[in-house]
Amino acid sequence: MIFVTGGCRSGKSKYALKLAESMNGRKLYLATGEPFDEEMAERIKKHKKERGNNWTTIEEPINVIDAVKKNKRCDVILLDCLTLWISNLLMKDSRLKKIIVNLISTCKHSKANIIIVSNEVGLGIVPDNELARKFRDIIGLANQRIAAASDDVYFVVSGIPLKIK
Repeated sequence: MIFVTGGCRSGKSKYALKLAESMNGRKLYLATGEPFDEEMAERIKKHKKERGNNWTTIEEPINVIDAVKKNKRCDVILLDCLTLWISNLLMKDSRLKKIIVNLISTCKHSKANIIIVSNEVGLGIVPDNELARKFRDIIGLANQRIAAASDDVYFVVSGIPLKIK
């Protein structure tokens, strides 16, 4: 398992895609973002075009674990991104810590090369409200657990990947 983290618009997804492209076999892009507005819909459309026809894309904002389990024939799975997935779950499921453990277990038992992208949200100021602090805390915990379980971890800053594990 490979974990790629960094700030918003740092180049982490681009780097994760480059890593995945260097691997052989069938590739699955597991997208967790939802097109809630026109800008996000255009962003999703642009990213699909950039990936080209070598990729199968599944847009799954909630049932990410099931999507990994169901796609056993894929050799490479790029999950982009953990942050949006947890954000989608935050309002729907109180068992987030258990779900994160289940995701790690599912990824570790998959035969595919799994690359997980996430935002590093802990480098800024302390959020001013309870929900934002809860979100930051859950993402921070999830990132720590996934990094610990990963074989390789990269931190992307200004488009430059730094291997930290």
